[in-house]
Amino acid sequence: MTIPRPRLAYHHTAGATPTVVFLPGYTSDMTGTKALALEAWAKANDRAFVRFDYAGCGESEGAFEEQTLADWRDDALALIDELIDGPVVLVGSSMGGWLMLLVALARRERVVGLVGVAPAPDFTDWGFTTEEKMHLLQHGRLERPNRYGSAPIVYMRGFWSSGEANRLMFGPIAFTGPVRLIQGMRDPDVPWHRTAHLAELLGSADVQCCLAKEGDHRLSRPEDLRLLTRAVEEVIDACSH
Repeated sequence: MTIPRPRLAYHHTAGATPTVVFLPGYTSDMTGTKALALEAWAKANDRAFVRFDYAGCGESEGAFEEQTLADWRDDALALIDELIDGPVVLVGSSMGGWLMLLVALARRERVVGLVGVAPAPDFTDWGFTTEEKMHLLQHGRLERPNRYGSAPIVYMRGFWSSGEANRLMFGPIAFTGPVRLIQGMRDPDVPWHRTAHLAELLGSADVQCCLAKEGDHRLSRPEDLRLLTRAVEEVIDACSH
């Protein structure tokens, strides 16, 4: 028996392809600063753009604590398959940068370029202490203080296990299109050297990694947003040649 995924909320801006699709981070949604900045850029430049909420997040149906990394990958795949015609450029923020890679590998014929913003592939491995991993395995639920809000960040065993089953940073990543990676050197969540290592693993010959010395994890300052739109423009331009 196939259980349908919850209905997803999204905003689709029509324009020239490739369609740029924004993938939010963990506990984030489509109303974040970067998603809205890219939508404004797309409208100003007649570019196709999609922002959306994963199941259990924002305006989409579903219970957050029931979702897994693979579920959210499948949400992005369904969006591309059912909503978008033609080539796609993925922009992934934090966990969205992990999903960006999984989606690109699953839709090699559709995804032509990538832009990662503080990408966090495999963070279920390196982002948790041994004690936290044991707590998740034993109790099924972990709460952490949230430096970005008052409510704690919740992780579930199902999500963690799904992440462990979808790790990528153990060998070459077979994506050959243009890639731009933006990473803050003052990021307390994703060490900048992990993004440099990701650049090494990607199979593409056109990979550039931009380090913002004063940038944090959110990378939402005006100068960070300018870096983001410039990176998207570079990837689109590279895809057209």
